[in-house]
Amino acid sequence: MVVQGAVLVAGTTSDAGKSAVVAGICRWLHRRGVSVAPFKAQNMSNNSVVTPDGGEIGRAQAMQAFASGIAPSVDLNPVLLKPGGDRTSQVVVRGRADGQVSALSYRHRTAALSDVVADSLARLRARHDVVVCEGAGSPAEINLRATDLANMGFARRNDLPVLVVGDIDRGGVLAHLFGTLAVLDPADQALIAGFVINKFRGDPRLLEPGLDRLRELTGRPTLGVLPFAEGLWLDAEDSLSAVADGVLGRPAPPRGGQWLRVAVVRFPRISNATDAEALACEPGVAVRYVTEPSRIADTDVVVLPGTKATVSDLAWLRASGMADAVRAHAAAGRPVLGICGGYQMLGHTVSDPDGAEAAPGTTVAGLGLLDLEIAFDPVKHLATPTATAWGETVTGYEIHHGRVVRSGDPGLIGDEGSDRGNVLGTHWHGLAENDGFRRLLLTRLADVAGRTGFVVAQDTSFAAERTRQVDLLADLVEHHLDTSSLEHVIGHGAPPDLPVLTSGLAASPA
Repeated sequence: MVVQGAVLVAGTTSDAGKSAVVAGICRWLHRRGVSVAPFKAQNMSNNSVVTPDGGEIGRAQAMQAFASGIAPSVDLNPVLLKPGGDRTSQVVVRGRADGQVSALSYRHRTAALSDVVADSLARLRARHDVVVCEGAGSPAEINLRATDLANMGFARRNDLPVLVVGDIDRGGVLAHLFGTLAVLDPADQALIAGFVINKFRGDPRLLEPGLDRLRELTGRPTLGVLPFAEGLWLDAEDSLSAVADGVLGRPAPPRGGQWLRVAVVRFPRISNATDAEALACEPGVAVRYVTEPSRIADTDVVVLPGTKATVSDLAWLRASGMADAVRAHAAAGRPVLGICGGYQMLGHTVSDPDGAEAAPGTTVAGLGLLDLEIAFDPVKHLATPTATAWGETVTGYEIHHGRVVRSGDPGLIGDEGSDRGNVLGTHWHGLAENDGFRRLLLTRLADVAGRTGFVVAQDTSFAAERTRQVDLLADLVEHHLDTSSLEHVIGHGAPPDLPVLTSGLAASPA
């Protein structure tokens, strides 16, 4: 019998592993022939993609859709918050930008957005046997409970059983799991069906006494302990969460005699930094995120990635000394690549007449490395284009307010983008995921950088690497979770009459 139902995967903290666990469960079910879809009612991330139905959703949900064997759609992530500053975010509703909010003003919109969330979930449940939902942040954020869209308020409204994931690599995981349950009111606690521990290193037998005691204290089982997996780093919810010492991925040795060293500028409001992941999949390509000029001085290629705040991040680039370092790098004839917001920074001017991202009427000077002028439009441009570049058919996606109003440089992809020899730029995200184009791009970058001993691998497949990683997640679920209990929770909900931990808190709203 095919399992049918839904479950919410919550986490003790942000980056506890919710996105990875959801992807693993989806992939495990998909491999068993179950029609499954992921869902995140509300996401906060500047990493996003454009769906085939023309909207914008969090990149993690697109990755989870890939794991599920389905096309991404706006129903998978009906509400997306894109931070443009410490206190303000752009709200994306069913794929379309719908104003700016502060942390306080957003509370007044959640009642209406709750209906949007419910409609999207209902459509997914009608089309699929199982929907695996992902929480946001932590369900223990009881200060936000009254207007919660994605955690226990969402679970209560939809009668969903909840699994709570804790990251043992952070320390204190047993206290995190116990405390998360304890601060919830009885009605919320009744939906917590069990726990999952993530990123365990060592012998699981050492953990067993703690898990036994946790069950005694809470009445809830730990459905599994997922081991730490070195090979997982693509499509992370937090694009920098899998970065060790600034290095992206696990660089494979070069095929030739030289490495190609790539520095990706880590803007304060970096967006879609995942564009660099396709480069980091290549043997001999060492990709590092950088925030100081000295890191540019000894690199071969500089990448200016996307940003949610082009004007303010351009100001940061100047104040930090990075702008001068990028100019010096280009003046020496070495390659610079700009993507989306980074591309816009490379031109002569960036203006925002209507205040799409900056103050209305703002005009600032760019780096002047491309003959380009940018003006921001209040309407965000979303597209999934296909074209030919350097003889290769390429696909990508566009998410930007900035428009090119004048360009004097040759295009990079037909008329799109700019190609000035050692300085290149494009509004397209995902361009390097096209294997043939990526090989030509790396060959060009290495030649311009003088890395004549660098050899581009001809057998790297970005799609195959992404498939390998979601299959690895499914293997972790299959071999380290109690999948029989997981199926029962999905199909039948949380067990009745679960113990309540007394916290002294007043009841939360339904």
